[in-house]
Amino acid sequence: MTGPPPREEPDRPPFLPPEPDPAGPWGPGPDHGRVAPREPRRPDPLAVAVGNASLLGAGYLILGRRGLFWAAAVVTVSLLWLTYATAETWCELLVVLWWATAVGHGWWLARRHPAAGPRRGQRLLALALTVPVLAAAGWVRFDAHGLEDDVAGARADGDCGAAVAAQDGVAFRHRLVAGPLAARGDAVVEACERLDTAGGYLAGGLTGDLDSLETGFRRLGAVLGEAGNERTVRAALDRFLVRLPTDDGCLTVTVADWLRERAPGPGDLTGPASAAAARVAPQALMDCADDFMFTEDWPGARERYQRLLDEYPDDIRADAARKGVGKAGLAIELDRITELVAATDSMGSGYCRKPAKYSRAPAYRKGRTSAVFVGDTEYTDKLPEEWRTDTAHASLVVCTGEAKAGDVVETCQYEDHDGNIGSVRFNKLAVRVKGYALRTGKLVVDRTVQLGGESCPGVLRYFDALPSRMAVTPSDGDVRAAFGPVVGR
Repeated sequence: MTGPPPREEPDRPPFLPPEPDPAGPWGPGPDHGRVAPREPRRPDPLAVAVGNASLLGAGYLILGRRGLFWAAAVVTVSLLWLTYATAETWCELLVVLWWATAVGHGWWLARRHPAAGPRRGQRLLALALTVPVLAAAGWVRFDAHGLEDDVAGARADGDCGAAVAAQDGVAFRHRLVAGPLAARGDAVVEACERLDTAGGYLAGGLTGDLDSLETGFRRLGAVLGEAGNERTVRAALDRFLVRLPTDDGCLTVTVADWLRERAPGPGDLTGPASAAAARVAPQALMDCADDFMFTEDWPGARERYQRLLDEYPDDIRADAARKGVGKAGLAIELDRITELVAATDSMGSGYCRKPAKYSRAPAYRKGRTSAVFVGDTEYTDKLPEEWRTDTAHASLVVCTGEAKAGDVVETCQYEDHDGNIGSVRFNKLAVRVKGYALRTGKLVVDRTVQLGGESCPGVLRYFDALPSRMAVTPSDGDVRAAFGPVVGR
């Protein structure tokens, strides 16, 4: 048995020391640990312009110009706030000019960059920012135009309520993005509010306050002077005119007279007002006259009835007005007669001094008649009641004067206080009588009646000396006998 062969050692190369590095030993250097600068952006001019079209300054961010981004944001916010605050078209033009400037400036800056060129990512980012902004602004303006159309349509229809309701839909976004459109609606609402105020004054005029009525018309005229308010003003005027007539005929006459004669303003106001006055005046005059008749204001009633006949002779109420004039005239005559009769206490006063007629009195005819006795009524008060009547039914007014000595009846002898005998003549009582036919006021009776009576009494009562003449003492029968022929009794 043999063992393993002997192990042979390999040949090793001789040890050689390393050769020195010609660049010298390695060290970290002064920039060790610093982040390498980013590669400069290579902008896409179209993406920058589109980004700035958002008015958010996004294009400047794509360029890496943060300072311009913040400056653009400040300008945009300032212009939008100015548009919101003033709601003027020139502010919107400034916004458009600023938009065009930002787009052009961004394009110009990007084009100057040495590495400018198309960049898909930048374009997508710019579109993602700008399209929603412009779409939102466009939708808000479209909505604002719709609201403005609704307000304008309601205004054209004269419907202030619908115009105000439509304008209530205007929100902050509309005023920010479409301020002038919102402002036009505000102007319509403001005009409607002024019309409401004018309507309040007009309503006050229906209570008889003509100053309030004039104020209302002047305010309507002021709103009418602004273009586009013709229909709303007419609607406000119609709302007032449709409330005529009022429940008070005389108040309606007053308002109608004012509308026809004194209403201020252009023809668009005074024309419909005059037409409404002509529409309600005839019935109002009739109602007012009837009210005066009810309260026994006869002159007022006759004046209204006569106005109706003078101003509207062909009106269907003309016949009734003629009858009213007659009735009121009769009532005026009767009142006048009653006043004159009450004021008569002698032949020279009241009715006896200034006789008047009562056209509705019964015709005077010789013979039995009913009369009113006035003047000195010492003896006529003794006449029977059936001979008398009131002024509304009498045909004759009898004026009686003071009784005087009439014809001598007889002479009698009497002994005075001293025992001397003397003669005393007894006379009838002579009373001047004038009778006036009440229907015509003309004198139909003019005579002196003499009243007989008891004479030469057994005992003569007197004072001081024995009188030489005394009047008879008439009985009621003597009075009736004297005055009977005057009234046909």
